[in-house]
Amino acid sequence: MSGHDPHPNHSSVDQSDRTVPRNLRQTGDADIDLVISTRVRKSPFWHLSVEEGCHEATVYNHMYHPRAYIDPEDGGAEAEYDLLVNDVALWDVAVERQIRVEGPDAEAFVNRVITRDATDIDTKRGKYAICCNQDGGILNDFVLLRPDEDEFWFSLADGDLLQWLQGIDYGTGFDVDIDEIDVSPMQVQGPKSPDVIESLIDAAVEDVPYYGLLEATIGGVSVLVSQTGFSGEAGFEIYVREATENAEAVWNPVLETVTDHGGAAAPVNGRRRIAAGILSLGQDMDHEMSPFQVNLGYQVPDDKNAEYVGKAELEHQKNAIEDSEFPFTHKLVGLKMAGEPIIDWASDFWIISDPETGEECGYLTSAGWNPDLEANVALGYVPAAKLQAATDVPLDDSVYNADIDLEFAVHLPDEYAETPGEPVYATVAEVPFKQSENPSAREQAKIHSGDGGDE
Repeated sequence: MSGHDPHPNHSSVDQSDRTVPRNLRQTGDADIDLVISTRVRKSPFWHLSVEEGCHEATVYNHMYHPRAYIDPEDGGAEAEYDLLVNDVALWDVAVERQIRVEGPDAEAFVNRVITRDATDIDTKRGKYAICCNQDGGILNDFVLLRPDEDEFWFSLADGDLLQWLQGIDYGTGFDVDIDEIDVSPMQVQGPKSPDVIESLIDAAVEDVPYYGLLEATIGGVSVLVSQTGFSGEAGFEIYVREATENAEAVWNPVLETVTDHGGAAAPVNGRRRIAAGILSLGQDMDHEMSPFQVNLGYQVPDDKNAEYVGKAELEHQKNAIEDSEFPFTHKLVGLKMAGEPIIDWASDFWIISDPETGEECGYLTSAGWNPDLEANVALGYVPAAKLQAATDVPLDDSVYNADIDLEFAVHLPDEYAETPGEPVYATVAEVPFKQSENPSAREQAKIHSGDGGDE
């Protein structure tokens, strides 16, 4: 290490040469099988996903999560991408576990733990929101639903937020009950998703407001339908109540309707997610990262009077940025890479270096081939000082939408490099990289990429 440069959120962490997360080892991919065990949970839709051809999986929120359905010889990831952007796909996203906060003090408690104002969320509505720790680090991001006046659901990203919420509640006197509930979502995503939803429920798509909740019945089961998703395309989520009992009753008619519209079961699409600029917790951000580093500064309001966890530190950071003093060494940006070797999946946080000095200075968090742009695109952390020197735009959320003439070298594994052992070059690019032609999908991508704060 070259001197002590404390992490802005954790003074005990020396990040003088922190170009990659502390838990990283550049080990590459591994030819191993995923062991299915009782220690990791299976979603209520897991066996149904397997029946539809799921042959790759990962673990997310302590639950098995489908990652591939279509065999490579039948088109593989390219065919799954085409399904999403041209037709419609059914995703098993039961890994988005629902943590319910319920009781007379539900609104007050939720307002204590999220950065934005919970009192602005109407009943039967939702908002994209985050929780931070006392040092301003991001603990989780989620869609926060309010199905009833005294009831909120945290539809989680990967992380143990249940224990944290229960710990925050201990000894406070809030009259609330906090627990995980038996509700599992599936997503219907793609341009034909509105037609699928209208075929399934006795209501027009216009009756499902953007980030709103509609009570409906599918297969005789009571569900909540919202116009949300994780794709940057038009999409809906179906929240199945008592999912351990009702999984088949809802999944089967939804899958049949998706198939009738030319679609199929498919995995969450990482390529489209990156192009839309939608962040993934654990990859693009973690508890050491501030919202201001990852284009989520709009989640820290100017006018929230109520106290919340991390408020003092986040307001301090916000004031510094408004005074043109970016208080962090690195910032997350979009990067468009030269060359055409297709990146399927990033198994490591690949290193970024300064092309002028050769010094390692950052790392990619998410990367993948975008067929529409015919290029590999990525999200990654680069030195804030280099960004500041290359643009007149302040290093707030607006830097995501800036045209910055700045290049970095990316050190890819040999299988993805045009010349093994040599870096490829990447330029800072506007995020989202590609906007959907669907208006609601554009709004969805804007919200999740930070370019919009209404939802």
